[in-house]
Amino acid sequence: MSALYEVALVGEFFQPDFQVILNRFTLHSESAQKMHSHEVIFEPVDAAAQRAQNIVPIQLRCRKELLEPASGWVMFSHLKPETARVQGASEATIRPAVTSQVTGDALSFASALGYAKTLQIDPKTQRPTPAHADAPWQVEVKTAPMRNTQETPLGQMVDAVLEVQRLMKGILDLQKLET
Repeated sequence: MSALYEVALVGEFFQPDFQVILNRFTLHSESAQKMHSHEVIFEPVDAAAQRAQNIVPIQLRCRKELLEPASGWVMFSHLKPETARVQGASEATIRPAVTSQVTGDALSFASALGYAKTLQIDPKTQRPTPAHADAPWQVEVKTAPMRNTQETPLGQMVDAVLEVQRLMKGILDLQKLET
């Protein structure tokens, strides 16, 4: 059985540019729907020790769609991006992806797997540090995880994210994620 792959491009923009970017997407989309999700990022408990050994810890992410009360959590992780020998890897990030639906308390489940939430803590208040109003917003354009088959080759997935890159040219700089 072959792995699932995800193709992605990333970028940043500032809040005042949001409406212009949204308008560009709206003009070129057949349909759209609101989404509001809660995403929690976890790292292995020994992430600091891994970094000290020049090992990039694999993050675990848990996401829940808040506008759909009956929706469960989706737990996913991205592995190390593929090298340039994979077709399209020079233009976009191609990485193996693992996704799982979780029923119940996904956050406790991630903790039981040996992961801890990643938060920036304010030393004075001991609470998570809120983002600065002028901080850039991060965006990731990615395909759904798919198998590299004759029917759905990685090349088609790369073309899909590159089409969004061309569409947003001039107002949102999307590029390959540097590891």
